[in-house]
Amino acid sequence: MKRIFAFMATAIIGLSIAAGAASAQTIKFAVAAEPYPPFASKNKAGKWEGFEVDLANLLCAEMKAKCSIVEIPWDGIIPALTGKKMDVIFASMSITEERSKTIDFSIPYYNTPAAIMAPKTSTISPDPATMKGKTIGVQTATIHAGFADKFLKDVATIKIYNTQDEANSDLAAGRIDATIADSAALDPFIASDAGKALTLKGTFPKDPSIWGIGVGAGIRKGDPIKAKIDAAIRSVYKNGSYDTLQKKYFSYDVGTPPKS
Repeated sequence: MKRIFAFMATAIIGLSIAAGAASAQTIKFAVAAEPYPPFASKNKAGKWEGFEVDLANLLCAEMKAKCSIVEIPWDGIIPALTGKKMDVIFASMSITEERSKTIDFSIPYYNTPAAIMAPKTSTISPDPATMKGKTIGVQTATIHAGFADKFLKDVATIKIYNTQDEANSDLAAGRIDATIADSAALDPFIASDAGKALTLKGTFPKDPSIWGIGVGAGIRKGDPIKAKIDAAIRSVYKNGSYDTLQKKYFSYDVGTPPKS
């Protein structure tokens, strides 16, 4: 009888340890391997930092979950998610109807307008007519590349880059006439020595049919983690920690409608 009780106790302890291990399972948040300041980039020590990295940590604290940051090349980040190489895309991915056919999204956690960056002396603006005959750089597999393909291919020469950094560098060197990207992502380059001759020539209207409804966390179809992330986003909006965080990186409000 003692052996039976001992076996049962051992089994219960084993189940408890297994349950604890399952609950402590690490959630893998993926950022794009390419630097995208101020949202995510590596510091001199090789550690990921930025607005999205800090926000991911805030959300994980709200969910009382153990999380890690992994890096995946941007052009393969959705296949990596569906292939279960990580759990959440947290890489400034705009919520669009096309992407929603393949993956689910959380509610938006930021929404900043697309903008066009060009030399200060340029007459280019968000009006496609001003880009006639120009060479416009965009990053591959982005809403900005989609906009260029839809509205500019018969007006301008479109140059596709693997990273936004490459487009910015080519613009600063005079190899292209302008680049279209997220306004908040272009600001740091303009503030750098390399971008001192450049400026934003205006932002594009927030048309959801073109630009989506904001940036959300990409999640596998049907994954129950979506509800937890949605709740965590609402919580950091409500408790003020989102506002505290965004002021570290931006001089303006980047929050989205769920914030209110």
